[in-house]
Amino acid sequence: MALDAAAARLLRMLAAAPRGDGAATVRSRREGLRNLAALGADPPDETVVVEDLLRAGVPLRLYRDGESGRGLIVYLHGGGWVAGDLETHDGVCRALAAQSGCAVIAVDYPRPPENPFPAAVEAAADVIDWARVAFGLDRLVLAGDSAGAHVALCALSLLQRRGSPAPDMVLLFCPIVEIEPFQPSRAMFGQGYFIDQRQFDQDVADYWPDPGSPMSSPMNGDLAGHPPTLLHMAEFDPFRDEGLAYAERLRAAGVPVQATVHPGMIHYFYALPRLIPYARTALAEAARQVRDAAVAAPGLAKSDEGCLG
Repeated sequence: MALDAAAARLLRMLAAAPRGDGAATVRSRREGLRNLAALGADPPDETVVVEDLLRAGVPLRLYRDGESGRGLIVYLHGGGWVAGDLETHDGVCRALAAQSGCAVIAVDYPRPPENPFPAAVEAAADVIDWARVAFGLDRLVLAGDSAGAHVALCALSLLQRRGSPAPDMVLLFCPIVEIEPFQPSRAMFGQGYFIDQRQFDQDVADYWPDPGSPMSSPMNGDLAGHPPTLLHMAEFDPFRDEGLAYAERLRAAGVPVQATVHPGMIHYFYALPRLIPYARTALAEAARQVRDAAVAAPGLAKSDEGCLG
Protein backbone atom coordinates (compact mmCIF):
# COMPACT_ATOMS: atom_id res chain seq x y z
CA MET A 1 0.00 0.00 0.00
CA ALA A 2 1.12 3.60 -0.54
CA LEU A 3 2.40 5.79 2.23
CA ASP A 4 -0.48 7.50 4.02
CA ALA A 5 -0.94 11.06 2.72
CA ALA A 6 -0.75 12.63 6.18
CA ALA A 7 2.34 10.59 7.06
CA ALA A 8 3.98 11.63 3.79
CA ARG A 9 3.20 15.28 4.54
CA LEU A 10 4.83 14.95 7.97
CA LEU A 11 7.93 13.35 6.47
CA ARG A 12 8.24 16.23 4.00
CA MET A 13 7.91 18.71 6.85
CA LEU A 14 10.62 16.95 8.85
CA ALA A 15 12.92 16.76 5.82
CA ALA A 16 12.55 20.51 5.25
CA ALA A 17 13.37 21.41 8.86
CA PRO A 18 16.78 23.05 9.42
CA ARG A 19 19.49 20.60 10.43
CA GLY A 20 22.79 21.29 12.13
CA ASP A 21 26.08 19.75 11.09
CA GLY A 22 26.68 16.26 12.42
CA ALA A 23 24.64 14.26 14.93
CA ALA A 24 22.04 15.96 17.08
CA THR A 25 22.94 16.60 20.69
CA VAL A 26 21.05 14.78 23.40
CA ARG A 27 19.43 18.04 24.47
CA SER A 28 18.28 18.91 20.97
CA ARG A 29 16.95 15.36 20.43
CA ARG A 30 14.84 15.60 23.56
CA GLU A 31 13.57 19.07 22.77
CA GLY A 32 12.79 18.10 19.19
CA LEU A 33 10.70 15.08 20.12
CA ARG A 34 8.84 17.04 22.79
CA ASN A 35 8.04 19.78 20.28
CA LEU A 36 6.83 17.27 17.70
CA ALA A 37 4.65 15.52 20.29
CA ALA A 38 3.11 18.82 21.34
CA LEU A 39 2.42 19.71 17.71
CA GLY A 40 0.92 16.33 16.89
CA ALA A 41 -1.13 15.54 19.99
CA ASP A 42 -4.87 16.00 20.33
CA PRO A 43 -6.16 18.38 23.03
CA PRO A 44 -6.11 16.65 26.44
CA ASP A 45 -9.12 14.46 27.17
CA GLU A 46 -10.70 16.17 30.18
CA THR A 47 -12.37 12.93 31.32
CA VAL A 48 -8.93 11.54 32.22
CA VAL A 49 -7.56 12.51 35.64
CA VAL A 50 -3.77 12.79 35.75
CA GLU A 51 -1.54 12.57 38.82
CA ASP A 52 2.26 12.78 38.98
CA LEU A 53 3.91 10.36 41.40
CA LEU A 54 7.41 9.45 42.51
CA ARG A 55 8.46 5.87 43.25
CA ALA A 56 12.00 5.19 44.51
CA GLY A 57 13.27 8.25 42.65
CA VAL A 58 11.51 7.34 39.38
CA PRO A 59 8.87 9.86 38.19
CA LEU A 60 5.55 8.27 37.23
CA ARG A 61 2.33 9.65 35.79
CA LEU A 62 -0.99 8.00 36.65
CA TYR A 63 -3.96 8.34 34.27
CA ARG A 64 -7.48 7.36 35.28
CA ASP A 65 -11.00 7.87 34.02
CA GLY A 66 -14.38 6.81 35.38
CA GLU A 67 -14.17 3.33 33.82
CA SER A 68 -10.64 2.37 34.85
CA GLY A 69 -11.81 -0.64 36.84
CA ARG A 70 -9.17 -2.87 38.39
CA GLY A 71 -6.78 -3.13 35.47
CA LEU A 72 -3.55 -1.20 35.02
CA ILE A 73 -1.33 -0.58 32.01
CA VAL A 74 2.32 0.12 32.87
CA TYR A 75 3.58 2.13 29.88
CA LEU A 76 7.23 2.52 28.87
CA HIS A 77 7.75 5.32 26.36
CA GLY A 78 9.87 5.14 23.23
CA GLY A 79 12.25 7.74 21.88
CA GLY A 80 15.41 5.81 21.07
CA TRP A 81 16.01 5.21 24.81
CA VAL A 82 17.55 8.70 24.87
CA ALA A 83 14.89 11.21 23.78
CA GLY A 84 11.42 10.21 25.02
CA ASP A 85 9.79 11.14 28.33
CA LEU A 86 6.40 11.51 29.98
CA GLU A 87 5.47 14.45 27.75
CA THR A 88 6.30 12.81 24.43
CA HIS A 89 3.81 10.01 25.13
CA ASP A 90 1.24 11.84 27.25
CA GLY A 91 -1.36 11.68 24.48
CA VAL A 92 -0.90 7.94 23.96
CA CYS A 93 -1.37 7.25 27.66
CA ARG A 94 -4.44 9.50 27.87
CA ALA A 95 -6.04 7.70 24.94
CA LEU A 96 -5.38 4.27 26.44
CA ALA A 97 -6.73 5.36 29.83
CA ALA A 98 -9.88 6.77 28.23
CA GLN A 99 -10.64 3.75 26.07
CA SER A 100 -9.10 0.55 27.48
CA GLY A 101 -10.96 0.20 30.77
CA CYS A 102 -7.59 0.36 32.55
CA ALA A 103 -5.71 3.00 34.45
CA VAL A 104 -2.27 3.79 33.02
CA ILE A 105 1.03 4.42 34.76
CA ALA A 106 3.70 5.98 32.54
CA VAL A 107 7.26 5.38 33.72
CA ASP A 108 9.93 8.07 33.26
CA TYR A 109 12.75 5.55 33.43
CA PRO A 110 16.39 6.69 33.71
CA ARG A 111 17.68 7.54 30.24
CA PRO A 112 21.08 7.26 28.61
CA PRO A 113 23.66 8.54 28.11
CA GLU A 114 23.45 9.66 31.75
CA ASN A 115 22.06 6.25 32.77
CA PRO A 116 22.95 3.45 30.33
CA PHE A 117 21.66 -0.13 30.46
CA PRO A 118 20.50 -1.70 32.76
CA ALA A 119 19.15 1.35 34.64
CA ALA A 120 15.95 1.66 32.58
CA VAL A 121 15.22 -2.08 32.74
CA GLU A 122 15.73 -2.31 36.49
CA ALA A 123 13.55 0.76 37.12
CA ALA A 124 10.78 -0.65 34.91
CA ALA A 125 10.84 -4.05 36.61
CA ASP A 126 10.71 -2.41 40.05
CA VAL A 127 7.67 -0.32 39.08
CA ILE A 128 5.86 -3.38 37.68
CA ASP A 129 6.52 -5.36 40.86
CA TRP A 130 5.37 -2.45 43.03
CA ALA A 131 2.29 -1.55 40.98
CA ARG A 132 0.62 -4.95 41.15
CA VAL A 133 0.74 -4.89 44.95
CA ALA A 134 0.13 -1.17 45.47
CA PHE A 135 -3.00 -1.05 43.31
CA GLY A 136 -4.49 -4.42 44.30
CA LEU A 137 -4.92 -5.34 40.66
CA ASP A 138 -6.95 -8.01 38.94
CA ARG A 139 -4.74 -7.70 35.87
CA LEU A 140 -1.66 -5.84 34.74
CA VAL A 141 -0.75 -5.01 31.13
CA LEU A 142 2.87 -4.24 30.28
CA ALA A 143 3.01 -1.81 27.35
CA GLY A 144 5.56 0.20 25.44
CA ASP A 145 6.58 1.46 22.06
CA SER A 146 9.78 1.48 20.03
CA ALA A 147 12.76 1.54 22.42
CA GLY A 148 10.30 1.45 25.32
CA ALA A 149 9.05 -1.89 24.01
CA HIS A 150 12.64 -3.14 24.15
CA VAL A 151 12.89 -1.94 27.77
CA ALA A 152 9.56 -3.64 28.52
CA LEU A 153 10.66 -7.01 27.16
CA CYS A 154 14.00 -6.84 28.98
CA ALA A 155 12.11 -5.96 32.18
CA LEU A 156 9.84 -8.96 31.61
CA SER A 157 12.92 -11.17 31.38
CA LEU A 158 14.27 -9.66 34.59
CA LEU A 159 10.96 -10.28 36.38
CA GLN A 160 11.09 -13.92 35.30
CA ARG A 161 14.61 -14.28 36.68
CA ARG A 162 13.48 -12.72 39.95
CA GLY A 163 10.56 -15.14 40.22
CA SER A 164 8.08 -12.25 40.19
CA PRO A 165 4.58 -12.66 38.75
CA ALA A 166 4.47 -11.95 35.03
CA PRO A 167 2.14 -9.32 33.61
CA ASP A 168 -1.16 -10.68 32.35
CA MET A 169 -0.69 -9.20 28.88
CA VAL A 170 1.86 -7.33 26.76
CA LEU A 171 0.95 -4.50 24.36
CA LEU A 172 3.65 -3.13 22.04
CA PHE A 173 3.65 -0.44 19.34
CA CYS A 174 6.37 -0.46 16.64
CA PRO A 175 8.60 -2.54 18.92
CA ILE A 176 12.35 -2.83 18.77
CA VAL A 177 12.89 -6.47 19.70
CA GLU A 178 16.49 -6.89 18.57
CA ILE A 179 19.44 -4.54 18.31
CA GLU A 180 21.37 -6.88 16.00
CA PRO A 181 21.10 -8.47 13.43
CA PHE A 182 19.04 -6.25 11.12
CA GLN A 183 15.84 -7.41 9.44
CA PRO A 184 15.22 -6.28 5.81
CA SER A 185 12.88 -3.42 6.77
CA ARG A 186 15.78 -1.71 8.56
CA ALA A 187 17.49 -1.17 5.22
CA MET A 188 14.26 -0.34 3.38
CA PHE A 189 13.10 2.38 5.79
CA GLY A 190 16.24 3.33 7.72
CA GLN A 191 16.47 6.75 6.09
CA GLY A 192 13.69 9.20 5.30
CA TYR A 193 10.92 7.39 7.19
CA PHE A 194 11.12 9.20 10.54
CA ILE A 195 13.98 7.02 11.86
CA ASP A 196 17.56 7.90 10.91
CA GLN A 197 19.76 4.80 11.08
CA ARG A 198 22.85 6.85 11.96
CA GLN A 199 21.05 8.47 14.87
CA PHE A 200 19.72 5.09 15.95
CA ASP A 201 23.27 3.71 15.97
CA GLN A 202 24.30 6.57 18.27
CA ASP A 203 21.33 5.89 20.56
CA VAL A 204 22.33 2.23 20.77
CA ALA A 205 25.91 3.21 21.63
CA ASP A 206 24.63 5.53 24.38
CA TYR A 207 22.29 2.90 25.82
CA TRP A 208 23.84 -0.50 25.27
CA PRO A 209 27.61 -1.00 25.58
CA ASP A 210 27.43 -4.58 24.20
CA PRO A 211 24.93 -4.96 21.31
CA GLY A 212 26.01 -8.58 20.93
CA SER A 213 24.75 -9.48 24.39
CA PRO A 214 21.96 -12.11 24.39
CA MET A 215 19.66 -9.66 26.22
CA SER A 216 19.90 -7.19 23.32
CA SER A 217 17.48 -9.36 21.30
CA PRO A 218 14.53 -10.30 23.53
CA MET A 219 12.84 -12.27 20.77
CA ASN A 220 15.66 -14.81 20.81
CA GLY A 221 15.16 -15.71 24.45
CA ASP A 222 13.00 -18.46 25.97
CA LEU A 223 9.44 -17.36 25.17
CA ALA A 224 7.65 -20.25 26.87
CA GLY A 225 5.16 -18.85 29.35
CA HIS A 226 5.31 -15.37 27.83
CA PRO A 227 2.08 -13.41 28.45
CA PRO A 228 -0.49 -13.09 25.64
CA THR A 229 0.72 -10.32 23.36
CA LEU A 230 -0.74 -7.56 21.20
CA LEU A 231 1.61 -6.20 18.53
CA HIS A 232 1.01 -3.08 16.43
CA MET A 233 3.50 -2.40 13.64
CA ALA A 234 3.64 0.25 10.89
CA GLU A 235 4.07 -0.68 7.23
CA PHE A 236 6.83 1.88 6.55
CA ASP A 237 8.78 1.32 9.77
CA PRO A 238 12.39 0.09 9.97
CA PHE A 239 11.37 -2.21 12.83
CA ARG A 240 8.36 -3.77 11.06
CA ASP A 241 10.00 -7.04 10.07
CA GLU A 242 11.42 -7.79 13.49
CA GLY A 243 7.98 -7.23 14.98
CA LEU A 244 6.52 -9.74 12.54
CA ALA A 245 9.34 -12.19 13.25
CA TYR A 246 8.70 -11.78 16.97
CA ALA A 247 5.02 -12.62 16.45
CA GLU A 248 6.01 -15.84 14.69
CA ARG A 249 8.45 -16.73 17.48
CA LEU A 250 5.72 -16.22 20.06
CA ARG A 251 3.25 -18.36 18.11
CA ALA A 252 5.84 -21.11 17.81
CA ALA A 253 6.18 -21.02 21.61
CA GLY A 254 2.41 -21.39 22.01
CA VAL A 255 1.80 -17.80 23.10
CA PRO A 256 -1.52 -16.19 22.02
CA VAL A 257 -0.72 -13.27 19.69
CA GLN A 258 -2.60 -10.64 17.76
CA ALA A 259 -0.32 -8.85 15.30
CA THR A 260 -1.44 -5.89 13.20
CA VAL A 261 0.50 -4.03 10.53
CA HIS A 262 -1.06 -0.60 10.04
CA PRO A 263 -1.07 0.20 6.31
CA GLY A 264 0.65 3.36 5.14
CA MET A 265 1.96 4.24 8.59
CA ILE A 266 5.39 5.29 9.84
CA HIS A 267 7.20 5.00 13.16
CA TYR A 268 5.68 7.00 16.06
CA PHE A 269 2.46 7.66 14.09
CA TYR A 270 0.33 6.55 17.06
CA ALA A 271 1.47 9.59 19.09
CA LEU A 272 0.61 12.18 16.42
CA PRO A 273 -3.17 12.13 15.80
CA ARG A 274 -3.39 15.82 14.92
CA LEU A 275 -0.83 15.30 12.15
CA ILE A 276 -1.74 11.70 11.23
CA PRO A 277 -5.47 11.23 11.99
CA TYR A 278 -5.30 7.45 11.50
CA ALA A 279 -3.45 7.34 14.84
CA ARG A 280 -6.82 7.67 16.58
CA THR A 281 -8.08 4.55 14.83
CA ALA A 282 -5.00 2.53 15.75
CA LEU A 283 -5.05 3.56 19.42
CA ALA A 284 -8.78 2.86 19.65
CA GLU A 285 -8.18 -0.61 18.19
CA ALA A 286 -5.41 -1.38 20.68
CA ALA A 287 -7.51 -0.11 23.58
CA ARG A 288 -10.46 -2.24 22.43
CA GLN A 289 -8.22 -5.32 22.30
CA VAL A 290 -7.13 -4.71 25.89
CA ARG A 291 -10.71 -4.14 27.00
CA ASP A 292 -12.01 -7.23 25.17
CA ALA A 293 -9.24 -9.43 26.56
CA ALA A 294 -10.43 -8.64 30.08
CA VAL A 295 -13.53 -10.76 29.43
CA ALA A 296 -11.93 -13.38 27.15
CA ALA A 297 -10.34 -15.90 29.48
CA PRO A 298 -7.71 -17.14 29.32
CA GLY A 299 -5.59 -14.55 27.57
CA LEU A 300 -6.43 -13.65 24.00
CA ALA A 301 -9.24 -15.46 22.30
CA LYS A 302 -7.66 -15.72 18.87
CA SER A 303 -4.51 -15.20 16.83
CA ASP A 304 -4.61 -13.08 13.73
CA GLU A 305 -2.39 -10.82 11.69
CA GLY A 306 -3.24 -7.61 9.92
CA CYS A 307 -2.40 -7.48 6.24
CA LEU A 308 -0.90 -4.80 4.03
CA GLY A 309 -3.63 -4.85 1.43
